[in-house]
Amino acid sequence: MKLAKKLSALLLALAMTASLAACGSQGDASSAASGSAAGSDLPAESVTVRVAALKGPTAMGLAQLMGQSADTEGKETGASAGDLYDFTLAASADEVTPALLQGDLDVACVPANLAAVLYQKTQGQIVTLAVNTLGVLYLVENGNAVASLADLKGKTIVAAGKGSTPEYALRYLLTENGIDPDTDLTIDWKSEHSECVAALAQGAATIALLPQPFVTVAQGKIEGLRMALDLTAEWDKLDNGSGLITGVAVARRAFVEEHPAAVDAFLQAYAGSVDWVNANTAEAAAVIGDLGIVDAAVAEKALPYCNIVCLTGGEMEAKLSGYLQVLYDAEPASVGGAVPGADFYYGA
Repeated sequence: MKLAKKLSALLLALAMTASLAACGSQGDASSAASGSAAGSDLPAESVTVRVAALKGPTAMGLAQLMGQSADTEGKETGASAGDLYDFTLAASADEVTPALLQGDLDVACVPANLAAVLYQKTQGQIVTLAVNTLGVLYLVENGNAVASLADLKGKTIVAAGKGSTPEYALRYLLTENGIDPDTDLTIDWKSEHSECVAALAQGAATIALLPQPFVTVAQGKIEGLRMALDLTAEWDKLDNGSGLITGVAVARRAFVEEHPAAVDAFLQAYAGSVDWVNANTAEAAAVIGDLGIVDAAVAEKALPYCNIVCLTGGEMEAKLSGYLQVLYDAEPASVGGAVPGADFYYGA
């Protein structure tokens, strides 16, 4: 089958992930830089790892690693002298997917459900390396009526992402908390997150479902707007071993099998970068702004609420597999028609 036909089969998944990918600023894909990783004690392997990430929260955890790579200007330096990284920053998943499938990328940070779709479409030739972002969805309110999901009964919520992961996550949480999403409240679905913000600003709505950093942007425009509920925290309260997941890092199986040391070095450097970003908000925000991931001022306020992580192995499998099962139960096509097998999870 020609690549064009394969890509057309991915349109549903790409449309579903657009609302979460839109957490970042819009723009054309741009190459960030090439360089070396720092801080890895793993054996060096002379290979350039070609990595793509999307503007927004799912790329924030890479900021230190991307910044170091830009500073080294492609020179092999430091403890991980052989591990070079060629980073590309894109505005949407449909810019990244063709390059990954064609072998022009080795690693890509993509929405979690798209990773499952790619696994199915390539007959298992895509493997997940890590969960890089937990949930970024929040229920915001211009008021003080909502302190729990139960408080949503009888209310109206404006939201974007109908027929995609935001809807599935919201309906799942409502149902698990004994709330019928069809009869106990009204969900007014909009086409874009910006429409939700406009409705709040105009007083046409008081409650909205928004992702970070849209939440931070909206709070800068609407006085008194507060984060009423963190959907990631609400998911965790279910204590079922799964988690609300936004993004993951995936790789081509052929690359993983050919360069295992480079993959492990990348994951070690990635984890270090995530730790640094979470511990140094102001400095990380400046780097994030310089790299064009998200505006620096927005990033500084949003970072603590973006749930940036680097979960690997068994922990990754437990949280991600449970999340994908929820999506499958809601709409099988959202994960490519089937839940991925055990070989989807690297190192698990």
